[in-house]
Amino acid sequence: MTFIYTVSLFYFLFQGGKTAFMLFVILNLLLIYLLLGKWSGINRVDGSRTYASQGALAMDQSLAAGSSLEVNLNVKIPGVYPLPYVIVRDRLQRHNGQALSFETSFVPNWKRIGKVAYQTPPLVRGEYRFVGTECLTYDVFGLFEHAGRFGTETVFTVLPQTVQLRRWHGVQRGIRGPYSHAIASRSAKETTQINGVREYLYGDRLSRVHWNATAKTGQWKSKAFERESLPRTLIVLDRSPGAYEGELPDRFELAVSTAASLLENGLKEDTAMGLLSIGASITMLPPKSGLEQRNMLMRHLTFVDADATYSLYSSLMMADQAIEPGSFAVVITPDSGPDVLKSMEWLARKGVTPCLLHIASSKDLLSHNTAWKRVMSEKGWPVYSIRQLQELPGVLEGGGIA
Repeated sequence: MTFIYTVSLFYFLFQGGKTAFMLFVILNLLLIYLLLGKWSGINRVDGSRTYASQGALAMDQSLAAGSSLEVNLNVKIPGVYPLPYVIVRDRLQRHNGQALSFETSFVPNWKRIGKVAYQTPPLVRGEYRFVGTECLTYDVFGLFEHAGRFGTETVFTVLPQTVQLRRWHGVQRGIRGPYSHAIASRSAKETTQINGVREYLYGDRLSRVHWNATAKTGQWKSKAFERESLPRTLIVLDRSPGAYEGELPDRFELAVSTAASLLENGLKEDTAMGLLSIGASITMLPPKSGLEQRNMLMRHLTFVDADATYSLYSSLMMADQAIEPGSFAVVITPDSGPDVLKSMEWLARKGVTPCLLHIASSKDLLSHNTAWKRVMSEKGWPVYSIRQLQELPGVLEGGGIA
């Protein structure tokens, strides 16, 4: 640019004439236009971000895994300098450092205001944050770039995907077992004492509908009854990567979602729910009920990884002191065979009533190794098998023992 300006100046000084004068004037006007771009106002850009999931966003800024986020950006650029277009770059970062970048553009209106929108791909569980929005613009010749940033960090959580379980008949039968009549009294039974109002669940009898609450809220409500002493339930999550074989990401996510669904369902029924999760470190959340327990369990499942260095049986041995007798344990694992049998036998010797929820794979359909299931059935230990999360309600509610 300096060379062009020098040549134009010498041409005007030594050649003279109208042509030289016009070229020199045009070049100066162009340079003034390019220099004024520094004061285009985009370095003081301001804006706001709003977003919503496919469903309603929860009050705690969390949504379920697999949901997409619809993001809307309102951008305002101060000043009067003409801008041909504005490029908007947004960045979404996951807690493990993985980042998603989005780029779009708009042409500002006469008020120098613009709106852009984009949709994220389905998000996996974890904690996400928007780390600010960058706005870029160029002159009409595309020679110089001018940039500005706005926005503060916005954090939200993507919880594990869950499915609703209307009733837990199969697992309740599993608590008793064909040879365990002595512990039948642990099963949760409702009393006739009303204990508030809950959301209506499909299949509730008309006699259970709370008509006053339904009329006031405009939504179906059912009566909630007090329950007898409920069993303490412990969910055991297998985090050994070797057990998940070549389908580690998908099968482990299914295991986590299964654990989250069982915990969510149990806590809604006021059951004391706990979690034993053994990976690089041992995480033991003793069985309790209440909202605080639910938040702690879901937070752990949001960040958990398959990072155990030992098998399921070895991990249980490490957590010997944390497991209390007299509880009901649901072991969620993709493993099968001798290691699972040893784990179930060890839990039974500890005075825990075990139940196995097997995370099956495509290879399991072709395998004829079912001897370990027969052994468990003979010992009275229920075995449930699922390949997709959507199968969980039907398997548990119908008692579909594999």
